[in-house]
Amino acid sequence: MRRLAGGRRRGIVGFSRFLANPRVTVEAVVEGWGSEIADACADRHVLAIQDTSEINFSTTKERDRGLGEIGKGVGRGVLLHAMLGLDAETGGILGLVSGRVWTRNGRVSIPYQKRCLSEKETERWLATPEAAKPVLRRAALVTEISDRESDIYEKWAHVPGPGFHVLTRARRDRLIKEGGGRLSTAPLQPAGTAVVDLRARIDRPARSAQLVARFGAVSLKRPGHLAKQGDALAKTIAMSLVEVIEVGAPADAEPILWRLLTTHPIEDAAMAWRVVGWYRQRWVIEQFFRTLKQQGLQLEDSQLERAERLIKLTAIAARAACTIMQLVQARDGQSAQLAKIAFSPAEIETLHALMPELEGKTALQKNPHPPNSLAWAGWIIAKLGGWDGYPKSKPPGPITFRHGLEYFRSVAHGWKLRDV
Repeated sequence: MRRLAGGRRRGIVGFSRFLANPRVTVEAVVEGWGSEIADACADRHVLAIQDTSEINFSTTKERDRGLGEIGKGVGRGVLLHAMLGLDAETGGILGLVSGRVWTRNGRVSIPYQKRCLSEKETERWLATPEAAKPVLRRAALVTEISDRESDIYEKWAHVPGPGFHVLTRARRDRLIKEGGGRLSTAPLQPAGTAVVDLRARIDRPARSAQLVARFGAVSLKRPGHLAKQGDALAKTIAMSLVEVIEVGAPADAEPILWRLLTTHPIEDAAMAWRVVGWYRQRWVIEQFFRTLKQQGLQLEDSQLERAERLIKLTAIAARAACTIMQLVQARDGQSAQLAKIAFSPAEIETLHALMPELEGKTALQKNPHPPNSLAWAGWIIAKLGGWDGYPKSKPPGPITFRHGLEYFRSVAHGWKLRDV
């Protein structure tokens, strides 16, 4: 909380009161995410990437802070489900679209298969894209992207719509209509090979991988346990399948095997690899969660005592983490994004007021980016965070931008009050 409040006692006290205010709801904060991205997505193809992360706050048996279980029941905390919007052509982060923040209230005794979808946490995979549709209505095209946990037949049946496509990695080897087989036996066309760089993960070091792709059309069959819903769910759903297999993987590595299901029609190899490229952008939301919890805001260190305040704090911190990522992404000046994608008009006015104090007399000490661009704003925030600004210096990272934003928010608040 100290980082989000600007680090000063007055700011911390004020921020604590803000979180305690019952009129400040997590729903309102999350709704505010979408209001900021609505203009930025206009006329773009938006990749709407959604995923869930567990925020593990320190607790004891005597001090559970009102938090429910997470993980395998060994920790307590908050769950954050977020959807990030990216420009499909440039990969630029447009902002947070929609999501949900909650903590569990005990364990559910009714078996999973006997509960309706609305009573399951998996319902978030449908509710989030539905909430995103009005936010992204000005986009030229939307592709929702998610990983295996969201491979839910009900999502395939309900979420796709005009201009709103779905792209998900299959969790299971689903039954298909073609010949009574499964995804693994579907008749597919070859799409060639490609060498891609796989980013490091906790369970896998970075490496180059040779991938072989195939593609084709399939019809998913409705699972038997959903038959009782009758005509509410279609018996079959037409989809496109892209199968990606790694060849020549290291002996100690698990080879890549992706079965990507999408509502996008795939008529040739080029489109198949385009779908693979879109899916690979899913790593951005993983980086977002790392920025939130580790590299930037260190949210899990918060000492707030009440669950409802920790939930609000998580929603607010998510927006700050998104801004940090946008600034890191724009720092090289190659981005064409404008500052208004991350800052309000009043904040941009403050940035203009601060810049003369941060620039030096020589050309190397000047802000090299076009005024009002996101790179221009990032240069100012990085300087406030302690970066020296010289071109040959190490580029500012998440921690530098975090420090700069902490200072900037307190200055911007004072600037806003100057005429009050």
